Amino acid sequence: MKRKELMDLDKNEYQNKLAEFRKELVKLNAQSSTGTAMKNPGMLKQTKKNIARILTLMNQNKRETKKA
Repeated sequence: MKRKELMDLDKNEYQNKLAEFRKELVKLNAQSSTGTAMKNPGMLKQTKKNIARILTLMNQNKRETKKA
């Protein structure tokens, strides 16, 4: 997901997307650790980046609300 797409989400949607990406990360890590051939090995890295993007945006929003 792109940052612009994530910025349009509200707090509940952030939580839902974060949970979705974390579930996907668990599945990908399980595939990787068992030695199963992954369909797309780059998805592991991309999923981690998406989780980091969401957490970053959530923290930025939290800081903005504290300042206001």
